[in-house]
Amino acid sequence: MTQQAAASASVVNAAATAAVLALVVIIAATVNQMANLDQAFAAYAHPIRRGIIERLAEREMTVAEATSDFGVSKPAISRHLRVLEEAGAIVRVIDGRQHRLRLREDALDDPYHWLDDLRAMWEHKFDTVEEYLAEQRR
Repeated sequence: MTQQAAASASVVNAAATAAVLALVVIIAATVNQMANLDQAFAAYAHPIRRGIIERLAEREMTVAEATSDFGVSKPAISRHLRVLEEAGAIVRVIDGRQHRLRLREDALDDPYHWLDDLRAMWEHKFDTVEEYLAEQRR
């Protein structure tokens, strides 16, 4: 192999390696985003957790305020709060013996954007069907 051919092969190999690395980064980001969505939807799937989220949407509250009247044990409430915290939906601030909860401002951003993307895709598909049917009527 000539030096020029070897140099060309080296450039091609470097470009291929860079392309593969870029693809790996994109796939890893997509997998991470889907894992975040799974965790978010799992957190919002239970009616007690949704109730806590709805209450915290109004304002920051103590744990007692945010979780009263659900009719479950304190350990069950603790588990629900842990799921919401791990999903990044709520933040707990400890002030002495008082635990205050607040909804993260971007808590619903990932599910919202995912659903918005799906909505846009389906609107496009329905528009395409509508255009096709309009052409068929002519």
